[in-house]
Amino acid sequence: MISCKDLAIGYGAVPLLPRFELSIGPGEFWAVIGRNGSGKSTWLRTLLGLMPPLGGTIEKRPGLKLAYLPQRGTGDDSYPVTAHDVVAMGCQRGWSFLGSGRQANGQVERALELMGAGELGPRRFSELSEGQRQRVLFARIAAGEPDLALLDEPTSALDLVAEREGLALLRRLNRESKTTIIIVSHYVRLVAEYADHAVLLDRDTPAVVLGTPQQVFAHSSFRARYGGDSIPPPPPPAAGGES
Repeated sequence: MISCKDLAIGYGAVPLLPRFELSIGPGEFWAVIGRNGSGKSTWLRTLLGLMPPLGGTIEKRPGLKLAYLPQRGTGDDSYPVTAHDVVAMGCQRGWSFLGSGRQANGQVERALELMGAGELGPRRFSELSEGQRQRVLFARIAAGEPDLALLDEPTSALDLVAEREGLALLRRLNRESKTTIIIVSHYVRLVAEYADHAVLLDRDTPAVVLGTPQQVFAHSSFRARYGGDSIPPPPPPAAGGES
């Protein structure tokens, strides 16, 4: 679906990290972890083509449809739009985070229902709680039916319970809509529960560590940054299917 070959990212002429290679396939769920300033957002913006790579290449499958949810603060919550309007913005070709797409109401309503936000459609987005806004923004991604969704710390303003609920919604989107997910997250204990793959970006070592969450958590670079006691045990099997 998308691959990075001998990729160097950063600003100016000096890469933030060592060159690395990575391939992302259909239906995968990736978590990107690392401390502030490690290059997580820079990598997402480079994947999207908003920043040029400093070296190497990024290859994308022809016709790949992307969705992008940046860190909060990019948009203006005072805009007088409803939750339905916000979701409709995702119904357009290509990728965008402030576009104005047109789509049948049925598709918007299905996306809201998928993200557990069906009753929020007529309400003003600015009046919603953080958890409700999160569901609406995830519905906007679902309405666009992307192949690949990139989300930059989408749960950073939420408490632990709401963050877990948000990641469960993304897992539902991943499994039911077959959308590949790349999410930047600081909460590493939840990464092991929902992600299939993880990448640690560590500017200080410097290192780029790829693998399953458990493989990444066992790496010396992770232990140096987070401590050995931060490594979560493997999550137990979900009772009765999908959580």
